[in-house]
Amino acid sequence: MCPGPAADYIHPVTQPPDTAVPPAPALPARRWLLPSALAGELDPDAGRDGRRPRRTARDWLVDSSCFLLAVFVGLVAADGVRGNPHVPHSLAVLDLVTGALACAAVWLRRRRPVELAAVLVLAGFVSDCAGGATLIALFTLAVHRPFRYVAWIGGASLALVPPYYLWRPDPDVSYPAAVAFIVVLTSAVLGWGMLVRAKRQLMLSLRDRARHAESEARLRAEQAQRLAREAIAREMHDVLAHRLTLLSVHAGALEFRPDAPREEVARAAGVIRESAHEALQDLREIIGVLRAGQPDDAGRPQPTLAGLDALAAESRDAGTKVVLDVRVTDPAAVPASVGRTAYRIVQEGLTNARKHAPGSEVTVTATGAPGQGLSLTVRNPAPEEEVRPVPGSGQGLIGLAERATLAGGRLTHGPTRGGGFEVRAWLPWNGPAGAAEGGPGREPHA
Repeated sequence: MCPGPAADYIHPVTQPPDTAVPPAPALPARRWLLPSALAGELDPDAGRDGRRPRRTARDWLVDSSCFLLAVFVGLVAADGVRGNPHVPHSLAVLDLVTGALACAAVWLRRRRPVELAAVLVLAGFVSDCAGGATLIALFTLAVHRPFRYVAWIGGASLALVPPYYLWRPDPDVSYPAAVAFIVVLTSAVLGWGMLVRAKRQLMLSLRDRARHAESEARLRAEQAQRLAREAIAREMHDVLAHRLTLLSVHAGALEFRPDAPREEVARAAGVIRESAHEALQDLREIIGVLRAGQPDDAGRPQPTLAGLDALAAESRDAGTKVVLDVRVTDPAAVPASVGRTAYRIVQEGLTNARKHAPGSEVTVTATGAPGQGLSLTVRNPAPEEEVRPVPGSGQGLIGLAERATLAGGRLTHGPTRGGGFEVRAWLPWNGPAGAAEGGPGREPHA
């Protein structure tokens, strides 16, 4: 019968994992080796104009082979019809004409597989010469159409075999042998066609899975980039907001106290210069991360819990009254990620206190131990005077809440009874004694 499935000739094409290019048509250099239907499925650009894919070189070769095979079987059958005494001359002529038309119709097998198979099954009941074309049509039907078509038309073909040999018995072969041979041959052709279809569907499903995997990989990469950008944006807010509030406080002091002593002016100018330098250095590090795509190991060390003293001193220099109470067991054992998160929470709390309650005393409390977690509280009373609302307020606290959640802890904030404001956070700190029994569920009540 017709040559085997095109799946045997297909070789997978791989691309370097780091190459971000749109998917190209499948195997453009070997398209001629594929059936037109399969090439159209694998090529995303094929068939967009609504037309049926054109025959490939393989299609022409296969169709020509099927036509020649149908003609050969028809000629062999015609010789048998002429020597069969049970077939009259008029029926022999009808047999030859029907067989010739059936062989010519083989060229339509790709366009109308269902209609052609149904017509040729009926033609094969009156023509021995159409037997080869009928088998080719059944094979094509099994390759290109679902099983329900194969079951109906193939079943009808098998059901017509016994009455056919009762009507036109073979003089050289017994009735049971002839019926069994044709039934087995037809079943084998249908099974072969369904096997080819299954292999093609497997190939297409694997291709779809590969495309879905590539799409999911791109989505994961985009999500990772988005999360990284959000983390960098939060880092930029936490760092630069603190520095810029210091600049604003000292610049405001110089504006309202132009007659201040030279020493105070020099000290305020020094703090402004140092804060501007720190802000620029932090901004360079963040831009370096955006350019390189990864942290710069050569930059300044990241802040930890040990930097709270320097942070409080810096705020005192800016004119904010800060009471720092650190009661942490073995501060050096605090994990770097936990200490960095705690530092950013306190930094944002001090920044908010300077913006929304200038002149108020800020109390910072840090307690904790391995296995119990690290608790932080930043509290300030109500401002002495009415403060104008600051545009964009609350974004920093939202970012801190996300940062604490990512670290496995939690953060709450809100006004107190006296009109002040309080930020409370708890971060996990699993030590040797608390690795098994500590966790987020054991947050102490501060």
